[in-house]
Amino acid sequence: MHGRPRKAPKPEDLAASTAKAEKLRILQSQFLLNHHQKIYTKEALELSSKLLEINPECYTAWNYRKHAVQHSLFESNLDPDSVNSILDQELRVVENALRQNFKSYGAWYHRKWVLNKGHSSTENELRLLDKLQNVDPRNFHAWNYRRFVAALLNRSDEDELNHTQDFIDKNFSNYSAWHNRSVLVSNLMKKKVQAFSPKDEVLIREYELVREAVFTDEDDQSGWFYHLWLLDQTVKAESPLLASSWPAHGSEITLSGDRYLDLGSSSPFNTDQFDSGSLPLILYFNQAVEGVNASTVTVSSGLNVNMDVIWKPILSNNSKTTRVWVGQLKFPEVELDSVGAYTMEVTLGHSQGIISSSGFHYSHPSHFSFTVHVQPAKTEPVEGLGSEKISWRDENFHIYESDSLESNSVLPFNHLSIKNEREPTDSSWQAKIIDEEISNFRELLDCKIGKLTLARLLTARDALMSSDKPVHSEEVLRLYSELMKLDPPHSRFYKDEHSLVLLEKVISGRESLLSYCFRYRILTSSSSSNPICLRLNGLSLSRLGSFEKLLWVQMLDLSHNELQSIEGLEAMQLLSHLNLSKNKFGSFTSLEPLRHLKSMKVLDLSYNEIGSHSIDTTRYLCSSPLCHSVGSEWDGSETVTDGVSLVSYWEAFFILRGLKLTQIDIAGNAIADEKFTAFLAKVLPALKWLDGVQLN
Repeated sequence: MHGRPRKAPKPEDLAASTAKAEKLRILQSQFLLNHHQKIYTKEALELSSKLLEINPECYTAWNYRKHAVQHSLFESNLDPDSVNSILDQELRVVENALRQNFKSYGAWYHRKWVLNKGHSSTENELRLLDKLQNVDPRNFHAWNYRRFVAALLNRSDEDELNHTQDFIDKNFSNYSAWHNRSVLVSNLMKKKVQAFSPKDEVLIREYELVREAVFTDEDDQSGWFYHLWLLDQTVKAESPLLASSWPAHGSEITLSGDRYLDLGSSSPFNTDQFDSGSLPLILYFNQAVEGVNASTVTVSSGLNVNMDVIWKPILSNNSKTTRVWVGQLKFPEVELDSVGAYTMEVTLGHSQGIISSSGFHYSHPSHFSFTVHVQPAKTEPVEGLGSEKISWRDENFHIYESDSLESNSVLPFNHLSIKNEREPTDSSWQAKIIDEEISNFRELLDCKIGKLTLARLLTARDALMSSDKPVHSEEVLRLYSELMKLDPPHSRFYKDEHSLVLLEKVISGRESLLSYCFRYRILTSSSSSNPICLRLNGLSLSRLGSFEKLLWVQMLDLSHNELQSIEGLEAMQLLSHLNLSKNKFGSFTSLEPLRHLKSMKVLDLSYNEIGSHSIDTTRYLCSSPLCHSVGSEWDGSETVTDGVSLVSYWEAFFILRGLKLTQIDIAGNAIADEKFTAFLAKVLPALKWLDGVQLN
């Protein structure tokens, strides 16, 4: 069991264990012989049942019995009584195995398999479950199996909720019972059963119930987990919504015939990574969705009433749903040779098809608009980023004046909101509930879970406010700082949450955001055309977020932080210059989002920990060549390219090979030896600068 120290076995215990192991080896040897030869006699089945009674975790034995049952059912013409006899025998074998190990996955799955045959009595299963749950009321296998049996019996959720409440009343320290309650209450609210509608009244009642548990024993975590689920139900929007877009609503874009794009008066943007005469459209939803296509999203303009846009999901995993969708808005070449201004209208939600990962439809029709100014091709090439080496030194940046005319038109900060034709329901009831909970939990600040819950409640309250600037951020940051000191084993989690709140605070207010925006000095261009850089360096960030407010960023400085991952950065599709130096990246697997940033030209990874640690194979962000996601792209002939072996650097190869980098810095990492720099020079054909040295 967890937390129990190991003790040296006594001689008699050791002898008994040795004898048991020998008996098990003999049984396994005989069983495997029967399994390989497909022997399903009565004696062979008895042998497998003995094996499972000793070792219920022998999955091969459970699979063998499934084959034996199928053989008996389909190879012979049996009467219904004989069929039931066979299946009842399987249930007895499972029951004997569960007496040995109540938490055997294989035994519970086999019992489900037998019941799915439809010949056995499910009523007996509830009686058996009552006995088993009286022995171990918190066993999640039994609770999971009960939900399965209840579905087969078509038992009402109300009856099951009463059964669950009985267990909570006996002992509120029952994680499984609270979880089962969350499943049942969620189902009842979706069905809008009379006693479980409207939603606000249901949640108020549930908050009162769980409050009794957490205030009775504040150190017991079972009720706290249910409270966290209630908070999520309170603030989470069921239907997906468009959170932000690029171009932003009301912005002005300049597109010229030589594939050069100007983001209003913000900064020059080179569109070499896109098709000629095209403009990227980025949609960022508040939750992962699928179904974004030309029929669910309409783009119209003065050029064409309905422009055919092909939408592509930006996927960071194997899921079919994602928050970020990108389309290419194509302009006819004839239009690029003339001058004109066109208002682009983007509408979505007027027809069904966009569905969230939880199955809800996009139900709030919305639209945004922006203006595209088309200019003829310039006769002379435009100087800008890429014509010289980029240096991230402080002297190369100068900050905006917050009261300057330039700052008023630089950022699309005032145009981030999306207009919904049917606004979501009023959130006053949500604010009332959370305010009540904040008031209650200020009394539990002497325990760490109370502090954590209060921080979550204050963050949720800020999210409900109409004002963009969070009101409670300072208090939340203080709470997470205190938790890092009070609970060192979980300091990494608190640090991540602290980083998310700090980042939201930095970019939510216009004045605050402008204080982190700088012009990068380009010697060959005028100051008005110098690009904007968002400098979030030196903030001790360990996690990134609030990407819906950063879609416009092309140049980003995240150096001198504590980042180990850039999860979510794939949303910033315009990003072309990125400084990740002096963080804590341990391998290229943590940089997987870079694969989706096709605009990337300049990348600084210097002075991290890449190559210093063994790779954490339990959490691959980048799949190996042997898997079926990224690995499906692996070509065996690519193990060597231009004389450079890729076997040792396959992670870097998958991350970087699709990028058109002109500058990369990797110095200060354990991996940065001569072989690796030679590898980079071969894999990145457009590379001009490597660790500050110009390549020939």
